[in-house]
Amino acid sequence: MKAIVQDVYGSADVLELRDIDRPSIGDAEVLVQVCAAGVDPGVWHLMTGEPYLLRAMGFGLRKPKVAVRGRDVAGVVEAVGARVTRFRPGDEVYGTCESGSFAEYAAAREERLASKPANVSFEQAAVVPISGVTALQGVRDGGRVQPGQQVMVIGAAGGVGSFAVQISKAFGARVTGVCSTSKADLVRSLGADDVIDYTHDEIDCNGGRYDVVIDTAGNRPLSLLRRAMTPHGTLVLVGGEHSGGRVLGGFDRQLLRAPMVSMFVGQQLHGLGAKERAEDLEAVTRLIESRAVTPVIDRTYALVDAPDAIRYLAGGHAAGKVVVTV
Repeated sequence: MKAIVQDVYGSADVLELRDIDRPSIGDAEVLVQVCAAGVDPGVWHLMTGEPYLLRAMGFGLRKPKVAVRGRDVAGVVEAVGARVTRFRPGDEVYGTCESGSFAEYAAAREERLASKPANVSFEQAAVVPISGVTALQGVRDGGRVQPGQQVMVIGAAGGVGSFAVQISKAFGARVTGVCSTSKADLVRSLGADDVIDYTHDEIDCNGGRYDVVIDTAGNRPLSLLRRAMTPHGTLVLVGGEHSGGRVLGGFDRQLLRAPMVSMFVGQQLHGLGAKERAEDLEAVTRLIESRAVTPVIDRTYALVDAPDAIRYLAGGHAAGKVVVTV
């Protein structure tokens, strides 16, 4: 099969389209014929090996442990392991995979997959699993958003942000999206009640009015974020790995500095450690099928052009998600 493979860490220039063997599957795994694969920031991090902390976390010290890039996947079940009970060949599924999704076939654990929503394309489904589930957990678990609350989503036009705006609205909140001028119309179309154009105004321009702030950008100091929050508001830090340098990324900000500040103030500040769970993917599926959430795709690339897809995403200008078709 054809796949996008790398042997060493580096820029998108280290990626190559090669013929490799199909991945084998275990008893609890599913072989998926890939139709489309999402491009999320994790693809860039595992390609470059930065921040370096990721290498020590088991992703490969000197080279990527998994050579094929991509984790979000949408496709058709080709084969199932002996212990798989939820799927059978021919089923349309989506989720995350272990073997790399920038390929014609990918292996995934049964508990990392869900049935594809019937009302979206494979391309739309492929961009949901990581970003959609992260947004759900940020809104529901991290922010504990309730009806009538004031919620700010920073990076509202991005991958996680575009889902967070829609999910917050589905939870009954009044949502303010923070984005650039060119993306304001998109953010409003996602359901945002108000938009702050950060090229003209800072996030605290309305004072401390927000019960929950979901920060997907990661480039503002905690002191500024706190000024936009109510005295007992909640800050959820999602991503922002570039803010902490090549060694730690933003992990020190999320896991150390934010919780430490929370010990001395009335506000709750914490980072989100998103978990890939089928039950949460199924919860997002229900939101998509009810049309409360619609995946937003900025650009689509062919498999051979996957390196360009990563370059575009890394540029930080995508409105919604980027997808690779196979």
